[in-house]
Amino acid sequence: MVTLDVRPQLLDALSALRDRVASVRLPLPLPGAPRARQTRAELLAQLDDYLVPRLKAPEAPLLAVVGGSTGAGKSTLVNSLVGRQVSEAGVLRPTTRIPVLVCHPDDHHWFAGMRVLPDLMRVWAPPGEDDPLPGPHRGSPRGHKNTAATRELRIETVAGLPRGLAILDSPDIDSLVVENRTLAAQLICAADVWIMVTTASRYADAVPWHLLRTAKQYKATLGIVLDRVPHQVLAEVSRQYGALLTRAGLGDVPRFTVPELPESAGGGGLLPASAVAPLFAWLAHHAQDPAARQYAVGRTALGALDSLGRRMPELASAVAAQHAAAVRLTAAVEDAYRREGKRVRNRLDQGAVLAGDALTRWRGYPLDTSADELLDSLAESLAALLQCAVAAADERIAQAWRREPAAGAVRLPGPDREAAERIGVAVRRWRRVLEELAEEEVARLGKQPTPDADGIAALLVAALLGGKRARPAGEKLAERIGVQAAVRLRDRGGELVAEHLEQVLRAERDRRLAPLEALEVTPEPQAELIAALSLLQKER
Repeated sequence: MVTLDVRPQLLDALSALRDRVASVRLPLPLPGAPRARQTRAELLAQLDDYLVPRLKAPEAPLLAVVGGSTGAGKSTLVNSLVGRQVSEAGVLRPTTRIPVLVCHPDDHHWFAGMRVLPDLMRVWAPPGEDDPLPGPHRGSPRGHKNTAATRELRIETVAGLPRGLAILDSPDIDSLVVENRTLAAQLICAADVWIMVTTASRYADAVPWHLLRTAKQYKATLGIVLDRVPHQVLAEVSRQYGALLTRAGLGDVPRFTVPELPESAGGGGLLPASAVAPLFAWLAHHAQDPAARQYAVGRTALGALDSLGRRMPELASAVAAQHAAAVRLTAAVEDAYRREGKRVRNRLDQGAVLAGDALTRWRGYPLDTSADELLDSLAESLAALLQCAVAAADERIAQAWRREPAAGAVRLPGPDREAAERIGVAVRRWRRVLEELAEEEVARLGKQPTPDADGIAALLVAALLGGKRARPAGEKLAERIGVQAAVRLRDRGGELVAEHLEQVLRAERDRRLAPLEALEVTPEPQAELIAALSLLQKER
């Protein structure tokens, strides 16, 4: 006997697991990411639409979802089961654009609220109308906006349907409309009982068989309808289909055969009650007999719970792959800027800044070049060195990222026209700090005559950035302000140079990392998924 042990601790663990699944983000285009995103969506749908509401309300009506291929006759079958036209049927495909749920009037409250399928806006006909199809009334759930994109669920009540049973006519599982296919899969995941409908001409199609295998994998309570079977081949088709089911391990699944009848043509009429009586009796038995109901609900719910043990590790593995890819992308950026930072420091030691126009200005200082002109030239040379370093780092990053499929979610670093301006502003700011440092040191000396602060700043910057080429700058600085003051000024200036280079390169590195960090690919969700699954299994 299959029973459900619905304890508060189990519900809490299941809700926690649901929240962990909802928090998963899979933004990087890795090879397995599309399948992982589909798994996440399926898990959320099954948890929100079926498992959580079913375990919270075990006494709620049994929900049988009727699914099948295009033109299988699902709507005609549902209409015939309930004894009136509640779902639009016809030759136009796809016919079922809005899923229709039919229940006894006393069970209406179970489905009018958002207990199951909470993301579908409820639509129903005013009470007492004989033909519910035209002019529906809409009931928007709290927090939902009534827009053209809102998905709907039509609620109908039929007194002839047994209490405790609801039948849902879903869109085609192989619909040409992607939204219909997605909704059909979601609705099937919300079912206590799956009713798969196929026809004599399409019972070997791949899509219905995929759903049958899924139902077997989930251990769902399942019924199969072989619809629209011509009388002359009824026995042969039934035998062949039965053999296929047996080979697939589904030979014990209840199977109902509906012959092709005049009412089947065009899907516009109701089938005779005798044609659907066995299926109706089977559904009514599962809804009204306590033991049969407990078995059907328990089998499907426990099967869904068991499936979490297989699917959650797969999702956690996909999350881990996302984080590993993000780490590789981040490492490529950090490595590129670390290398360029080291290269810049080596170039400074070699006096690379004191070259070109800066070297000409230095050689002409102070006779042909003013302190301000020398500082301008040195600042421009330092800015050019940093700009080259950033461009080289970006090229290194781009090469590394081209080898990573995950980089498709992030814009590859390219020419940054604003980088030169940012670096120029940062260099000018640093220059001003050094000038202020020189002014403070001159004021501190109290010497008469007072040394020229601009000249001291120019010698300091030349000594810091010129390497061996600017050794005379250090000597002149010591002559002007004394050895101790010169050492003190150069030590502090050297710290400021190192800080400045680090700040500029770190800022540019962080700009390259910002789009990746905005994706929020972190390692925590993997551990949280496994921990939530472990807790659920413990509570079971």
